[in-house]
Parts: sequence; C-alpha cells; structure tokens
Amino acid sequence: MKKIILLALLPVIIGFAACSQTGNGEASEENTKEPPRVLFVLTSHDELGDTGEKTGFWLEEFAAPYYTLHDKGVKITVASPEGGRAPIDPRSASEENQTEATRRFNKDTKAQSIIENTVELATVRAENYDAVFYPGGHGPLWDLAESETSVSLIESFNKQKKPMAFVCHAPGVLKNVQNVEGDPFVKGKKVTGFTNSEEKAVQLINVVPFLLEDMLKKKGGIYIEAKNWTVNVVQDGHLITGQNPSSSEKAAELLYSELN
Repeated sequence: MKKIILLALLPVIIGFAACSQTGNGEASEENTKEPPRVLFVLTSHDELGDTGEKTGFWLEEFAAPYYTLHDKGVKITVASPEGGRAPIDPRSASEENQTEATRRFNKDTKAQSIIENTVELATVRAENYDAVFYPGGHGPLWDLAESETSVSLIESFNKQKKPMAFVCHAPGVLKNVQNVEGDPFVKGKKVTGFTNSEEKAVQLINVVPFLLEDMLKKKGGIYIEAKNWTVNVVQDGHLITGQNPSSSEKAAELLYSELN
C-alpha cells in the first residue's frame, strides 16, 4: 500500500521540482546568482599631524555604508594598508557624533572584530570584487593618499569599470591616481569631498598635509560644493564621491544601485 501511495505522489513531487526551474530547465538566475562583493579600504594612520592627538577613520563613514550594503546581502571585506586593527578617530566615537549606524556598530561584536582584523591591502586584487568603498576620516590623507598599493588598486578598479565610492576625506586618496590616458584620474570629472570651509570649521586647516578641495581642483576635477555638513553626493560614471559624513549612506546607496 505504501509503495502505491508513493508512486501516486511521484508526479506531484516532480511538479514541485519543476516549479523551482526556469522555463528552459535551468535553475533560476535569481536563486543561483552570487551576492555582490565589495571591498572597504580603511586607513592605518592614527596620528593627527604634530598635534599629539589621535585620528583614524570616521566611524559614521564606515558604519552607515557597511550596514546599508550588509543588510542588502552584500559580501564585505575590509582592508587597510597595514592590516589588523584599523584606528577609529576618537572624535567620531564621541557621544555628540553618534548616529543610528554607529550605535548599532557599538553593539555589533562581529563588525567590531572585522575592524580589529582587517586584511592587509597588498593582498587584495580588484578582480576579486565588484566595487570598492573608501570611508574617510583624516587618516587617509597621510597614508592612503601616498600609498602606491592603493593607487594601483584604484587604477585597476577603474580599468575594469567597476563602481568606486570615496567619502569625506577619502577622495584625497585619488591624489596620485591616473586614468588610462596617464592624466590625473579626477581630471574633467565631477567630484566632491570635505570642503575648505568644513576643514576650517573643525580647526584643522593648518594641520592636514593638504587641503582636499584644493587638491581636487588642482588635478582638474570639477569640484561641486554644498553647504557645510549637508548631504552632497556626486556621481560621474562609475566614480561616486561624498562631501562629508552625512553623505556616506547616500554614497553607499548609489554604489549598490551601480552593482545592480
């Protein structure tokens, strides 16, 4: 009797299996497609010039994009020039600079562990990722802006025409990057980044190794500025730049749109 029942149910089972296939008998692309892979690059530099104070990456500029992409199923790898612990700018961790994303990070031991154990930048390759995101903070102006490894990586992403996002001070890492013609990468491109006015407001205009706004203009970028601390994200092809911490989430949303 059991054999008869099983034989009777066999067509039904086969029918259910067929429902999980596309019309041509192949598995649905939606079910088999690998999630996008995004590389985050953080600074390893923690000295704020000669002030004796500490710097690093700005927590909101990592946390907001990280969760924006993580919650959409994106696979994220975090790298830094030295690998290991990436320093958080102490000011970005202060109560006055807390946001929904940073508070979530403060309770997220897994995300904290990722920051404590970043991958060494020299070991990553652009071909293994679909996009790259550089959070800011003042740290990148000292190490990533002068890093040949970072320059080479960005140039590789550009040659492969993959989405790239740089927020706040992170567009400073484009300082020595060239396009495929050998010109400054930002030449003729619409870009933004931390303004001279914002740098003056945080009283670091005479501390940073170079002013981001001035550098982008000098390299031929078409610099687009908004009022201090307002959301301002500029996209030119597969290049996405954000002006300040408030712009980090929108920059990540645009990056995700480019991935899809």
